[in-house]
Amino acid sequence: MLKTDFSRMYIDGEWRKGSSDKSMTNKNPFNEEELVTIQSATKEDLNEAYEAATRAQEKWAAELPQNKRAVLEKVVAVMEENKELIIDWLVKEAGSTLMKANVEFQASINIVKEAAGYPYHMEGKIMPSQTPGKENRVYRNPLGVIGIISPWNFPFHLAIRSIAPALATGNGVVLKPATDTPVTGGLIFASIFEAAGLPKGLLNVVVGRGSEIGDEIVTHPAPRLISFTGSTEVGRHIGELAGRSLKKTALELGGNNALVVLEDADIEQAVESALFGKFYHQGQICMSLNRIFVHKDIYDKFAERFIELAKNLKYGDPAEKTTNVGPLINKDQVDRILKDVKASVEQGAKIQLGGQADGNVLEPTVLTGVTNKMPIAENEIFGPVAVLIPFDSEEEAVEMVNDYSFGLSGSVHSSNIERGTSFAHKIHTGMIHVNDQSVNDEAHMPFGGEKDSGLGRFNGEWVLEEFTTLKWLSVQHTPRDYGPFINQLK
Repeated sequence: MLKTDFSRMYIDGEWRKGSSDKSMTNKNPFNEEELVTIQSATKEDLNEAYEAATRAQEKWAAELPQNKRAVLEKVVAVMEENKELIIDWLVKEAGSTLMKANVEFQASINIVKEAAGYPYHMEGKIMPSQTPGKENRVYRNPLGVIGIISPWNFPFHLAIRSIAPALATGNGVVLKPATDTPVTGGLIFASIFEAAGLPKGLLNVVVGRGSEIGDEIVTHPAPRLISFTGSTEVGRHIGELAGRSLKKTALELGGNNALVVLEDADIEQAVESALFGKFYHQGQICMSLNRIFVHKDIYDKFAERFIELAKNLKYGDPAEKTTNVGPLINKDQVDRILKDVKASVEQGAKIQLGGQADGNVLEPTVLTGVTNKMPIAENEIFGPVAVLIPFDSEEEAVEMVNDYSFGLSGSVHSSNIERGTSFAHKIHTGMIHVNDQSVNDEAHMPFGGEKDSGLGRFNGEWVLEEFTTLKWLSVQHTPRDYGPFINQLK
């Protein structure tokens, strides 16, 4: 079994208290039960973590590929042995329903299995040269140390998505989890990788407030890349800080994702896609549907069926097996969303379902009469509020979808696959799905956004480009003739 005392952070293979005089109390978002109190990290703690990762990384980079792979394979085994523990923490710390927690767990397993092959993909090339007797070689090497800042919504999956490939490609890691999910987004990985036999110092987990160490995890000289998943506002700040030191960034940021239902779509299929894409994990997913556009000819039928099924969504305690919609992560999120709902209603939107909150549980809510310029459509909702917007033509739908500066995910429904595909090509987004919804993630497919939704790609062969660097090494096999420059000296 894993270590389950998560009141200490993990630096250089040791569980220890943070050095700050401040502490962080972690609570269950559903019932406000206190889960754990953690002494916060300071800049000194962070520095020790980065120094440990730097020391350990050099030896790890030279480790045989089969040994790196063996550690990751052991990580999979440890995770599977402790599935119930991990699921329990996801439910009580992140407010995950049991359905969502199980899917998140399996997605995380897939990520580690995919990463286990990366040590054998650190390939290079031998290329021709324009110089006689020269051989050009290109080597793929680890970056060195990677700083990871994980989010609170899918904390386990979105943390391991960076941890596993970073370690698999020979890097050291310092991880700072979100303050709402310090265990499932951070400390639990220290326990997992420790049990899997990862050499000490390679994975360090610091838990601290952004006000104390938020900028320093980016500006410290050790990391050559910062991997961040979170809001566009914070991501832009991280990008600015990293740019000053010429560090790379892998940023997966906010979205204003749309589902477009063309007039020839299968309405039942489109409704089911919309329900899943909107209400899965309370809509607290970067890929969640923010806007649902429906052609005017089928708008009423779609809305009627959507509301009919949405009424059957069970909301409340995420620990109950049949719960579809659990709590939002904290009250600030509830208040923010209800403010946008209220403002949109004042502008003409109508609440057809829900609209009330009990603690951090916001009822599944459906709004009609919404325009693309209302706050509930303009802002990323990140909660269980569905907005249904009619459109007249494909051209209008394309214009409205692309109207905002986000471009993470999206979807379109049509009975004509080629028509749907043609429409999808017109949407400025990193990912889009035909006859499906927007929440898709596969460990071997490129994951990332365009515009304000981020930089870079995670998963599969594409993450290798993010977490490694290339070196050109040439070998002059025969004496080189430097021409007149040297000849005139003889």
